[in-house]
Amino acid sequence: MIATSQDVADRAGVSRSTVSQILNGRGDQFAAETRERVRQAVAELGYEPSAAGRALAKGSSDIVIALIPDTTFGGNLQDIYGSLTDELSRRGLTLVLRLSTQSEASLDRLVVGMKPRAIMSLTRFSAADRGLLERRGVEAIDPHSTSHPDSNAEIGRLQARHLLDRGYRRLAYAHLHDERSDTFGGAREREFVAECHTHGADAPRILTLGINAEDAVSALDQLGEPGFAVACYNDDVATALLHAASLRGWRVPQDLALIGVDHTPLSRLTTPPLTTLEYDTSLVTEAIIQSLLSRLDKEGSSTARTEVRFRLIAGGTT
Repeated sequence: MIATSQDVADRAGVSRSTVSQILNGRGDQFAAETRERVRQAVAELGYEPSAAGRALAKGSSDIVIALIPDTTFGGNLQDIYGSLTDELSRRGLTLVLRLSTQSEASLDRLVVGMKPRAIMSLTRFSAADRGLLERRGVEAIDPHSTSHPDSNAEIGRLQARHLLDRGYRRLAYAHLHDERSDTFGGAREREFVAECHTHGADAPRILTLGINAEDAVSALDQLGEPGFAVACYNDDVATALLHAASLRGWRVPQDLALIGVDHTPLSRLTTPPLTTLEYDTSLVTEAIIQSLLSRLDKEGSSTARTEVRFRLIAGGTT
């Protein structure tokens, strides 16, 4: 049977109002002995205050909302959100996942209804959404609001450097095209192009393709001829282009070089195996936790900065 605040009051020999005030941080007006009796009754009964009651008393809940970006939900994102759920739970916070939308009104209803402590996003909030969250007094945490480097920019930089270091000068960047946009591709492409410019390479071609043979072959045809090295939005895009190369009779990496991102299980099964970038999702989680706790000013939050490091997995496609 679930214990109630009245059960705690009866066990401690105080009123229900006294229990509520002590548990909601207003216990200074009561004697230390009274506070101790209430805490002991809570422990003995295993009482847990309701989330709704805590939210009403504090003006916010213990909920942190993570907005899932409008992108493919691969294994890495699943690992990140799974770890975040566990880490926040250990700190008394509950992570709730919600699909991101373009509607400011929808976001407002979410904030009013759930009274979250914070809303976090792996992509930047729009100016309108950030203004709304500020007016509602909700912490808004996104890549723009933290001191951590933009990992997507680093991906584009590392892909370019690898291809340039291997001697490639005819370069391209391949985006994922489906009914959901490749949310992180913009920053990756911009840094890839900038790095190519810095090292005197020709301006890269920009390709967009879906994960199907027709799109992938069409993307190769846009290049016009063999001899390009392509940085891909992820391993799925790289795999599609690898398949298209086999259909066109292009040799990899002699006629077409490819580098992906994510080091997915599939990338290890291609022929040849994909060259790709791998990162530790636990470090991504730690960086998000640090940003979140520092913004919420919770006891024990760390001022140390975790940097997400990438590792090149050298396959046979570059």
